[in-house]
Amino acid sequence: MATSMSSISLSCSILIFLLTLHPCCCSLKTFETHNIKIVSFLPLDYCNQSSPVHHRGSSLKIEHRHGPCASLTNDKRRAKKSPSHDEEMLLQDQLRVKSMHARFSNKNAGSHFKEMQADIPVQSGIPLGAGNYLVKMALGTPKLSLSLALDTGSDITWTQCEPCVGSCYRQAQTKFDPRKSSSYKNVSCSSSSCRIITDSGGARGCVSSTCIYKVQYGDGSYSVGFFATEKLTISPSDVISNFLFGCGQQNAGRFGRIAGLLGLGRGKLSLALQTSEKYNNLFTYCLPSFSSSSTGHLTLGGQVPKSVKFTPLSPAFKNTPFYGIDIKGLSVGGHVLPIDASVFSNAGAIIDSGTVITRLQPTVYSALSSKFQQLMKDYPKTDGFSILDTCYDFSGNESISVPRISFFFKGGVEVDIKFFGILTVINAWDKVCLAFAPNDDDGDFVVFGNSQQQTYDVVHDLAKGRIGFAPSGCN
Repeated sequence: MATSMSSISLSCSILIFLLTLHPCCCSLKTFETHNIKIVSFLPLDYCNQSSPVHHRGSSLKIEHRHGPCASLTNDKRRAKKSPSHDEEMLLQDQLRVKSMHARFSNKNAGSHFKEMQADIPVQSGIPLGAGNYLVKMALGTPKLSLSLALDTGSDITWTQCEPCVGSCYRQAQTKFDPRKSSSYKNVSCSSSSCRIITDSGGARGCVSSTCIYKVQYGDGSYSVGFFATEKLTISPSDVISNFLFGCGQQNAGRFGRIAGLLGLGRGKLSLALQTSEKYNNLFTYCLPSFSSSSTGHLTLGGQVPKSVKFTPLSPAFKNTPFYGIDIKGLSVGGHVLPIDASVFSNAGAIIDSGTVITRLQPTVYSALSSKFQQLMKDYPKTDGFSILDTCYDFSGNESISVPRISFFFKGGVEVDIKFFGILTVINAWDKVCLAFAPNDDDGDFVVFGNSQQQTYDVVHDLAKGRIGFAPSGCN
């Protein structure tokens, strides 16, 4: 027999009334969660070499430097058991963020110098782009494949070069030797290309009329060498002639075993700006998660994904290497945090590929952490670790429920953070931490880090001054 609408309404009214009389019934979950199997945090023990590469434009593969597809790691079993973040990485991440804040405050990172020096003092400089993501690119004729750290916070691309007349750190791949390349050319001191090094966060000098560059990072790491042009190969059909880069002859610091750094900042010497005409001022990357068996991609030019939603670049960072964005709010478990919009607008925010852990103003972080802990009360807490202070012991659990976290950007853009961007494994399952940290001061700008960007297509449409997000970008 059919049920009348009036009967349905009456039933709903009775149910609501009963719920008000019996608060115990409200113990049902009323917040949005990710339901996760614990093993999902661990990387697989194989790499899917057939994972699709985007052909919307010219693409390079991106790999997580500690994931199953990491070409610089030979022991895959060791990689599988390793935590995704360690104390050294978090320390380096903190130094990077402090360096970016300092650089934005004084906007005077570059200075002139007269000659290469063996002893370069530790001082505040441009942020170290060690991050977690590597791009393979080919340089020279004949070409040599190199793995460089992807960094949207720096402009100058450089790699270690033989014969290392100063000193070089140990890297996993063969070092580039300009003497073996027929397309290599040093840049002269009198050229306009040499003069713009200081505009891109570096310093310049001359040795026998040859342009010398220096880039020094916030933790004292540095690269010094010849400024040159070379042939950069993206694909067999995509070759960039006369690409300006640093051929490092004296390099030291916290670079691990990578060959150097690929600059994708907003300065004239970045790969993005050097190729702006060829690729219509457009590039897109997708960063694979630590546990993913697939690689990501860096795509120059091409078509914008149909599912992308754009937020405008913030004018506050126009004359910096950083890509500024405007945050309007955050939600935890589907509940928007009660934070005044002025807290976000006063400090500003950037999106950065080289920072691992997202940094928030202390006021915002406190609200985020408190709400997260409230919704995670069923799980035992444990001690913090380095810059991470909200940690849990999940040992004995096969699966967990984690509150969803979303960011809201100007233009009505919502980015739902994937579970591997919400929690990070420190030590097996007895220490898993919230993957956010506070800045020192509410006046320091927010840094939207790479952990929270994972698996999204992040579109940098510089021609139209906007940043876009599209889900499932690495698929």
